[in-house]
Amino acid sequence: MKKIGILTGGADCPGLNSVIRSVVRKGMMVGYVVMGIKNGWQGLIENDLRILDLRQTSGILDRGGTILGTSRINPFQNPEHVQKIAENFKRSGIDAMIAVGGEETLKVALGLHEQGFIKVVGVPKSIDNALSGTDYAFGFDTAVNIATQCIDRLHTTAESHHRIIVIEVMGRYTGWIALEAGIAGGADIILIPEIPTDLEQVCKDIEARHSRGKTFTIIVVSEGATLKNDLRKNNESSAERRRFSSIGEFVAKTIEEKTGYETRVSVLGYIQRGGAPTAFDRVIGTRFGIKAVELIKEKKFGQMVSLRKNHLTSVGIEEAVKQRKAVDPELYEVAKVFFANVEDM
Repeated sequence: MKKIGILTGGADCPGLNSVIRSVVRKGMMVGYVVMGIKNGWQGLIENDLRILDLRQTSGILDRGGTILGTSRINPFQNPEHVQKIAENFKRSGIDAMIAVGGEETLKVALGLHEQGFIKVVGVPKSIDNALSGTDYAFGFDTAVNIATQCIDRLHTTAESHHRIIVIEVMGRYTGWIALEAGIAGGADIILIPEIPTDLEQVCKDIEARHSRGKTFTIIVVSEGATLKNDLRKNNESSAERRRFSSIGEFVAKTIEEKTGYETRVSVLGYIQRGGAPTAFDRVIGTRFGIKAVELIKEKKFGQMVSLRKNHLTSVGIEEAVKQRKAVDPELYEVAKVFFANVEDM
């Protein structure tokens, strides 16, 4: 019988187990033995593999994280690791493997495939929806829903105490979570990496809200949000940069100093990656896993499963990772309708 392997690499996120479950189910249906590779690429380096069957993958659909474990190791940083992967892959008898992960995991998969060490199909996982080869990656919908729920809860505190609350969400390079959760949660201001923001203008907008009788403001900030005239980035050794561990803290402190309004910050952090996946992520994770097995059966290696207009297709991994997917300008214009000053329009 032919063997296929599956690994989950990079950061964990909800929906990984739905992919594993569907790969095992579909793989067995078409005659494959499915080998689970533990802890991402580390498992191939250490030859830590095991057979997956229906019993081991039963009851995992609603579980967050990954039953296979994960790691962020990049084997190309050590030539010996690449050699061990090549040797262990050949020794295992695996015909092809499915790499489930984000940008870095898929770049490694592409490199190993191009050098002839493995045959691979990719499955996109990205809570910040930054992979350009697909409309959606699983994990994103759950992260947005969690962030939205947190914004809803913080809204009541902000209103009750007449405070400004800055909510920092994940998104180092792209602002998808901040933008969608901000719109859904009724944020008054949204800061994202793609569009530099002038904090002086933010403070003026807050003061304008107060002059209209609005005694609280909700600001959603991507962790990688860019600011105009950001002295922290102009001088890496500055005391100003060392004072703050996050962009959210810096924004909150600056607003309080410039406006005099009481300001608090809430950094959501890893909470966005944990817990049970939403129904949407469970469904697309399941669909992705089944499609990945079909791509292997069709010998379409070097491809990544892709969701386009709710239709499953595939795209070359090279195409999928060559650039990050920036937020949709039209969606940002939607957000601006609600956080722009109507008097200034």
